[in-house]
Amino acid sequence: MRIIEIKNMTRKDFPIYYRRFYSGIAVMELVNGIVEVPLEFQIEHKPTGTIDIITVLSQKIDYPLVPIQKELKKHIAILDSEGKLPN
Repeated sequence: MRIIEIKNMTRKDFPIYYRRFYSGIAVMELVNGIVEVPLEFQIEHKPTGTIDIITVLSQKIDYPLVPIQKELKKHIAILDSEGKLPN
């Protein structure tokens, strides 16, 4: 299982500056092939300097959810640190 990309990412307007909301389509390679799943995620900056990423898949898939969420969070954290998320 691996995350290929998150395409069609858009940032939702939200008045709280330390929370950012996004939506897009997660393209993943699973055991049974490539799957595209609608995704919403939130990045929250904590007062300690760490970030918390929350992911919500809008469609059920035939694969355990915990490893998918773990990989999505890693992928999103990399995109955020490289500045590749939409403003």
